[in-house]
Amino acid sequence: MSKRVIMLVCSGGMSTSLLAANMVKVADQIHLDVDVFAVPMSDAVDFASKHTVDVLLVGPQIRYLLTDFKNKLASTAIPISVIPMKDYGMMDGKSVLAFADELIKNNA
Repeated sequence: MSKRVIMLVCSGGMSTSLLAANMVKVADQIHLDVDVFAVPMSDAVDFASKHTVDVLLVGPQIRYLLTDFKNKLASTAIPISVIPMKDYGMMDGKSVLAFADELIKNNA
C-alpha cells in the first residue's frame, strides 16, 4: 500500500498541527505509512492544487469554508470533509486517522 497523504486545514495551522502529530503517533504504532501535515486556510487551495493530497480535512472552526474548498478543488478529485468536532476537540488522532482512511477508501 502506498503512503497516504493527509492534509489538515485550520485558521492558522496551529491546532491542526497538534492533531497531525497525534495522528502520526497512531500511524506509527499500527505501521501505517502516512504523511499528515497541517496548513493554514489561506494556503490550502494553492497547496492542494500543486501537490499530491489523498484527503483534505477541515477543522470544525472553519467548516463554513467547506463548500468553497470543494468548489475550488473540484478538478483534483480530492475528498474533502470536516473533522468531527468531538474528535478534533479531544485531539483524537486514532479516530481522525480512521475517518481520513475511510474517506480515501471511499474515493478510490
